This record gives sequence, structure tokens and C-alpha cells, in this order.
Amino acid sequence: MRLRQILLTLTSSASLISALALPPPSNDAKSRTWLEARRRKQSHSGMPKYFHEPGGSELGNHYDSRFYSGIDTYENKRDTQLHMLRAYFTFFSEASMETWLAHGTLLGWWWNGKMLPWDWDIDTQVSGSTLAYMGEHHNGTIYNYTATDDPDLKRSYLLDVNPASIERERGNGNNIIDARWIDIRNGLYIDITGLSETHPDDRPGVWSCKNYHRYHTTDLYPMRESLYEGVVAKVPYAYDRILTQEYHEKALVLTDYEGHRWNPDVKEWIKKTDEEIAKEKEEKEAKQKAEKEEKERIEAEKKEQKEEGKEEEETKDEGKKDKRSLPEEKRYVELEKETSGLAHLRRKRDMF
Repeated sequence: MRLRQILLTLTSSASLISALALPPPSNDAKSRTWLEARRRKQSHSGMPKYFHEPGGSELGNHYDSRFYSGIDTYENKRDTQLHMLRAYFTFFSEASMETWLAHGTLLGWWWNGKMLPWDWDIDTQVSGSTLAYMGEHHNGTIYNYTATDDPDLKRSYLLDVNPASIERERGNGNNIIDARWIDIRNGLYIDITGLSETHPDDRPGVWSCKNYHRYHTTDLYPMRESLYEGVVAKVPYAYDRILTQEYHEKALVLTDYEGHRWNPDVKEWIKKTDEEIAKEKEEKEAKQKAEKEEKERIEAEKKEQKEEGKEEEETKDEGKKDKRSLPEEKRYVELEKETSGLAHLRRKRDMF
């Protein structure tokens, strides 16, 4: 027994000495890339969710739990988002980092260079390299903002980069948002997602985020500069193609949506009054009721016509049966009463 223990110890020691005697791993670029990818996969593919929202309702999902104190009013939400956007683009410009509008925020820019008033989501994108730079140099930054049109309006925002942002694949789906720009007064935020060439060998020039949005390099670059909510912002080069692929052409022409109506004279989405919404609802219900009643009437008529046709067929069949059952003499009397030669031939055929 003791001999066995000694042999096991020697074997383990020999293995340890062999391991220590191995040359260090290669430090070439290929090896570093492989080791880094392996480390990322092992460390982050199963990470728990980093950003949390209070939930409880659809609107509750648009706040960061750490700073949440309640749902804002429609008017306060608009004010919060306006200055949050202006502070965001100002900070990125000062830090010489490129960012651009995405998703519903880009759609709002397409209509009138402003946010869609019913949209509680604000979405921006950055390149994978910018995301990495943000995480290394600006993560945890508290940016103090003063409104250019109101020196007394001062607010602070947190740039929080998700630790799982270095993983560029979706993983377990808990961390598809790579970073947030958060208003620390109430928890409303801007979602920031990175775009990377995740498969440059198989799909070169295809950029994707963790939520399966994909773009070609020519869709994104060269970026266009424009104005958004009174501040300089960038939009993708092929913004029209990106929007139609994500929302279809209907989103670019529909002028009545989410309790708002597009006013082409002032180029604004105008919120409908409660009376207008109630009236439209009543008219819609009345229209649906009338359409239902019309459909039921048509179906009833078809059913009635079908039943009448069936009764006529049965009557004809009964008549033929009765005529064929008459004594032969009476049947000839019936034939004599016919004045039509064609009818006479038909009757004669039926007799035989």
C-alpha cells in the first residue's frame, strides 16, 4: 500500500516537473488572439445579467434600477431625453469617440430630426474598437452637463460599460446591451450597443451586434453628419435601407401611430387628445361591428340560397318520381297535353 502511494507521488512529481519544464506559450499574434478568445469565452459567455430594470410594466423596463424612483410623466420624459441626448453627443464629441443613431431613434431623425414622442427607447451604436476604448478609458465617468440654452439647468450622467462587452457574441443573451448613458436623477438611459465583424473570415465586411442586427460596411460608412434635437449627430450612410429592412416601408409613410398624428405643416408628431382617441375608438368599433354584421348577412344569404336550391332539386326529383309512377294510360294523357314538341320528346324519354 505504501509502495503504491510512493509511486503515485513520484508520478505526480514527474508530471509537475515536466509541466514546469515546458517552454512558455508562443507570444505571436495568432497565439495571443486564440488565448484571448478562449479567455473571453470561458469568462463571459455565462455571465449573469449586468443591467437591471425595475419592470412591473412596459414603461418600467426603460429605467435603470439603481436610480429608479418612479415613472416620469409624458412631459418630464421628453425633457429628460432631450438633455440626455444633447449631453451624450457633446461628451462623445469632446472625447473624440464616434457614435451614431440607431433603431427607433434613427427613425425619429428620419421624420423630423427629433425623438419619436411615444418612444421611451433611445438607441445608439458604436464600433467594437470604440466600445473597447470606452471601457478602458471612460467607464464610470460622471459627466456634468449644463444646457446651452439655460445656464441654470445642470444635470449629471453616468457612462457605465458592461463588463461583458468584451464578448462580441450573444452568449446567453443576458448582456446584449454593451453600455448605458444614464440620467442619475431618475434612471432613464440611452442604450449603447457595439458593432463588430464577428466572423471576418466567413463574412468579411458584415458588422453585427449581440441582438442579431447586421449591417454591411457600405451601409454604415461613410457616416453622415446631421442635426438631432439641436445637436450635431451622425447617422449611417444608407439610413433609408437600414430603416426599411428593420421597420419596412410602412414606417416611413404611416402618419397615424401610437396616439399621435403627423402634422406636415409644422413637421411634428402631435399627441391626440383623450377625446380624439375616444372618438376614434368608438368609430373603429362601430366600423368593425358594421363589417361583422355585413359579413354575417352575406353568409346568411348564401346559406338561404343554398337551402332553396336544395329544396328545388328535391322538388324536381319528387316530381319526376311521381310522374314515373303514373299508370301508362295517364302518362300518355299527360303527353298529349304538352304543346311543345321538345317537351313531348323529353316526356317520352322520361317514360322509358
